[in-house]
Amino acid sequence: MKKILIINGHPNPESFNFGIVAAYKKGALQSNAEVQEITIANLQFSPNLEFGYQKRTTQEPDLVSAGEKILWADHLVWIHPVWWGGLPAITKGFIDRLFLPGFAFQFRENSIFWDKLLKGKTAHIITTLDQPSWYYKLVYGKPSVNMLKKSTLGFCGVKTKKVTYIGIIKTADAVLKNKWLNKKTKIYNHWASRQEKY
Repeated sequence: MKKILIINGHPNPESFNFGIVAAYKKGALQSNAEVQEITIANLQFSPNLEFGYQKRTTQEPDLVSAGEKILWADHLVWIHPVWWGGLPAITKGFIDRLFLPGFAFQFRENSIFWDKLLKGKTAHIITTLDQPSWYYKLVYGKPSVNMLKKSTLGFCGVKTKKVTYIGIIKTADAVLKNKWLNKKTKIYNHWASRQEKY
């Protein structure tokens, strides 16, 4: 049984991202996967890595719990909007505070290399846009995806199997949004039926 962790990076509970979370969770549960969630906006923590890596900052209980869920999961589903080409501040702060040496990676002594402590896990990034996805890729170079997929998850050993772009959100009517949500409900069942490995 697959263990899936859905990480919601949108700070607004009335956002379309919360609908995507519910739809994806529904599809995963229909396929008999185990599912847990992290809603970053609901966590009580400071997003500021005050001392960088020079001095350890004690993690709040919600961050400790979030770390346990990440270690539990086989597959991480990151759902977030693109703001100014990147991640919402609360999501970036979550990564800064949690993906630390000793948890997500470990620098080797007297070496430029490091150990990837989350190796073996996979990910799916689902991001919402207020511009066409081709424009975000071609003109801006998809910076949020590069940061999350390569500089964060890949750095820690997590292999991103798929990136899904949804948009344009601001011009979408209710019919189109429902179509997108129905697609997300079916997406896990589709992969499970093809026996694709996460």
